[in-house]
Amino acid sequence: MIKNHLATEISGKLKEAPLYEMLPAGSVRCNICQRRCEIKPEKLGYCYTRFNKQGKLYSLIYSEVSCFMISPIEKKPLFHFYPGSLWLSLGTLGCNFRCPGCQNWDIAHARIDLGKYDTELITPQDSVELAKQHKCKGISWTYNEPTIWFEYTLNCAKLAKENGLLTNYVTNGFITPEALDLIGPFLDAFRVDIKGFSDDFYRKMCHVDDFEGILKVTKRAKEKWGMWVEIITNIIPGYNDDEAQLKGIASWIRKDLGEDTPWHVTQFVPHLELSGIPATPISTLEKAREIGQKLGLKHVYLGNVWGHPAENTYCPTCQKLLIKRNGFDISRYEIKDGKCPYCHTTIRGRFD
Repeated sequence: MIKNHLATEISGKLKEAPLYEMLPAGSVRCNICQRRCEIKPEKLGYCYTRFNKQGKLYSLIYSEVSCFMISPIEKKPLFHFYPGSLWLSLGTLGCNFRCPGCQNWDIAHARIDLGKYDTELITPQDSVELAKQHKCKGISWTYNEPTIWFEYTLNCAKLAKENGLLTNYVTNGFITPEALDLIGPFLDAFRVDIKGFSDDFYRKMCHVDDFEGILKVTKRAKEKWGMWVEIITNIIPGYNDDEAQLKGIASWIRKDLGEDTPWHVTQFVPHLELSGIPATPISTLEKAREIGQKLGLKHVYLGNVWGHPAENTYCPTCQKLLIKRNGFDISRYEIKDGKCPYCHTTIRGRFD
């Protein structure tokens, strides 16, 4: 229940949710994320950001921005979506997962019912003006799960489109199909964490019993709404670095999203409750890349290993270097009209 000392402040910040069901005895069911929480009167959902007030469901974080900056698209990471472009990147408070090794835990694990957090009010119109002022390609909702403030991102995305800006979600993919369909017409890219490939992994790390819904909604984003999709897997030693899970992810990408879909395999950095686990060996990341390539993926990238050749984009036909990266910086860019200039192979993605 919301603490009394916050009740007055919160009551002025409520934004009614667009997707919920009214249930008996004043309860409601939230249909924004796949948890579909049943929330009793005057109670919060799993994410601590949705509140049942007198039988109606409200968001507590509309326009509440915990962090924002102008950042390159490579930081998402999105490597085939307007490389080198700048984006207004916004985050809020809360998450529908509670991953024990979360590097943004201070905002993602926030509980606004337990105290006041330092946020800044940035309206949807403000976000569009900021993006235009800083000559950004568009707006990215990132740092914590964007589904958490769905009402805000939906309104921002609509305004962004009206103003000629592009949009992207950096997401765990646990959004419901109906929420995806609401924002689908206004969202251009969907960068999804596929954190592992077993129910056991998702139960331990994300408190989710079944990850099949994540796979289905990711495929829906691509097929129904034409979003550009890239996948990331943060490889944690002893948790999701086994060959069966890596093959499972790569095979699913190849079958359901297509061989041109980029897969980013990134190095786990010890953090929070998983601080006792060592960083992922580079050899493990290279093994994952090899698995992806053998299973037919054309673009498998290593992340968090600046200067590694696998940060770069190569033509899948002639193997010429097309984009050279060092971290978030691009020092060479040779894709022309979406093609390799050497052999004219089409490089799938969105390129200027």
